[in-house]
Formats: sequence, structure tokens, C-alpha cells
Amino acid sequence: MFIDDVTIKLKTGKGGRGSVAFNKNMGSLGPTGADGGNGGDIYFEGIADLGTLSQFRNKKEIKTEDGQNGRPQFSDGHNGVDLVIQVPIGTVIHNIETKEDKEIIKINDKFLIARGGRGGRGNFKFRSAINTSPREFEEGKPGEVLIIRLELKLIADVGLIGLPNAGKSSLLNELTVAKSKVANYPFTTLEPNLGVYYELILADIPGLIEGASDGKGLGIKFLQHIERTRILFHLISVKSQDPIADYKIIKKELGRYNKELLLKEEYIFLSKSDEVLPQELDNKIKMFQKINKDVTTISIHDIESIDRVKKILNTIKST
Repeated sequence: MFIDDVTIKLKTGKGGRGSVAFNKNMGSLGPTGADGGNGGDIYFEGIADLGTLSQFRNKKEIKTEDGQNGRPQFSDGHNGVDLVIQVPIGTVIHNIETKEDKEIIKINDKFLIARGGRGGRGNFKFRSAINTSPREFEEGKPGEVLIIRLELKLIADVGLIGLPNAGKSSLLNELTVAKSKVANYPFTTLEPNLGVYYELILADIPGLIEGASDGKGLGIKFLQHIERTRILFHLISVKSQDPIADYKIIKKELGRYNKELLLKEEYIFLSKSDEVLPQELDNKIKMFQKINKDVTTISIHDIESIDRVKKILNTIKST
């Protein structure tokens, strides 16, 4: 189950109590009580895996360790272990109480979201010329407790779009180290997948269908992710009886959802070109020429055609 919007509770550890202790060594006097350790902090870090918000499907509360109490002989308590939570790039972290938002935009972006309680001072820190044997100490401070909403707004340089079974996942796998599920039937991909081609982020947007803008199929849930892609790679299976109709279906749904999507830079690919005879392939290329659209034929089994796609990506990368 793909999750792109979830609310969770963060609770960081409290600080440890400062120690009250005195030197027991012969000939040495004075306080030796050390400070308590800090409670563990919570960080969020961006990664490419879009499925990581599923970790919160059943786990709605995240906690970190408390800091340990201070000890005698200047031995500070250990800090609680910090927690780094990995979330997909494009995740917006909404603080429900303060209304403050942080957005994970790049892979390895890392933000401190909730700070653990500070450890209390031991009696060694309270010594003075007039108080050589202090018994004062501090309790540790409580850690932060936050309610946050995580909202995924997919960010990608290139979005792969098209009807189901158009070859988007196969192309993503060929160009990157992504391992999207691939099979010869519609709706193999039920959630977006990301891959990285050098520094370019490529997103395989699940297959849209006619009526997607009205919520049919995977619908608006994934149309919204296309809004934040810079360039569209529109894949159309060469095995389609009417590839122009397929192309127009997707364009219509994009326009109905948000007309600005029609203004995005677009490349059109006739996929699976190895699965038809050359004459049929030529005829379908000519169909696009009639509507003044440039089209590139590709097959994951044809190294030269994949190289053509890489050349386009390299051009995008340099701009």
C-alpha cells in the first residue's frame, strides 16, 4: 500500500539528572558530580525510495532514548541515541502546532526536527569560592513532543507518463538501478518509483487511464505528482492500434487536472519498437508526423535506442 500522507507523533528522550557526588580520594576534596546526558534527537533525511512512508502505516509514535543520569568522578551520563528517519525526497514536514514547514528536496538532505531534552548539571558545575561543597544539581529537561504531518509531493527532473503497460518501468530499470516491477499486463506499477540517472531524478508515474482526472483508476492521487516534475517523457506502446488516441487520452487528462501540465517540456517515445515489423513502425511514426509531433522509437532490447534516450537525458542534465 502506497502512503503519501500520514500524521505521526514524535517524542524525544528527556535529559538525564545531574549527579551530586564528592571526591573520595585521600587528599582530594570537592564536588565530582557530573552532568546528565542529553535525550536523543530526531532527524529526517531524504532518500530516493518513495515507499518509505509505509513504515508509519501502523507505527504512529516515534520515540528516542532518554539521556542517562550523571555519575560521580566527573563521569557524564551517556546521551540518548539519535534517530534518523529516512523519508522520500519531496516530503513536506508540517508541524501541526507551530504551522512551520520543512521540505526534503534533495537526496541526503537532513533536518533536525525534534530535539531531545538537555541533561542537567551535576554539582561540580555549582562550585564557587564561597560554596566549595555544593549539593545543588539540575534535573534533566523534558524532550520535545511534536505532532507532525508528512506529505509527499513527488519531485523529479523527468516524469515517465503514459497508459498502463507502455514500458515506463522497464525504461526506468534500464536507465537506473531502480527495480520497478515489470510484467506484460496493465497496472503492474501501483505506486511511483524513482531512479537516479547521474544527478537526474527519474520518476515512473503509474499508468493513467481515461477519466483519471475524475479519480478513475489510480486517478488524482498520482496526477498530483506530475505537477512537480520538470520534463515529461511520454511513452506510448507501438503495439497500440491507435497510438495518437493513446497520446491524446493522456494529454486530455493532464489538461483537465491542471492546464499548466500541458506547458511542460515533453518528449514522445514509441516504446517496444522491437515487437512490430519495420513497416508497421514506420506507419506509426508517420501518424505523429501528421500532428507535427517528433517521436523517438525505443526498445530496452536495442542498445542504440537506449543510447538515444541517454543522449536526451545528458542534454537535460547539462541545462
